[in-house]
Amino acid sequence: MEDIRYQPIGIVHSPIRQEDHVPPRPTHSKSIEGTVEVFPEYTDGLQDLDGFSHIVLLCHLHLSNGHKLVVKPPSDTTSHGVFATRSPMRPNPISMTVVQLTAVEGSILRVTGLDLIDGTPVLDIKPYFPALRDNEDIRTGWAARKEG
Repeated sequence: MEDIRYQPIGIVHSPIRQEDHVPPRPTHSKSIEGTVEVFPEYTDGLQDLDGFSHIVLLCHLHLSNGHKLVVKPPSDTTSHGVFATRSPMRPNPISMTVVQLTAVEGSILRVTGLDLIDGTPVLDIKPYFPALRDNEDIRTGWAARKEG
């Protein structure tokens, strides 16, 4: 199989400067504000994005150092397979983060709910559509035990 290569389309500007300051759960990052700077050659792709309240950021976790197939999340005392967690220690360190889009100002996206480190490369931006899964029974595995 050929190598897969991506070029960043933008960069995250965040008050989070270190890995150990990243909130352990998305619910802990609700008030963290930041921006996504979209590179000029991709700005036209932002057309009509301002109509969405939330967006999905797919990013490269540039500070991730190697991977582990079994990890212990900060929210649990038990180890789990990395694919059953949000750990950055992945074979392909890609993150998926849903943030609230508060403004589109040219090539700058103002967002709230950020859990990414300053300087994180953005690979893609997608609108968030919660209704895509409304008719399915959704299970959250081991995490459901932590929520209750």
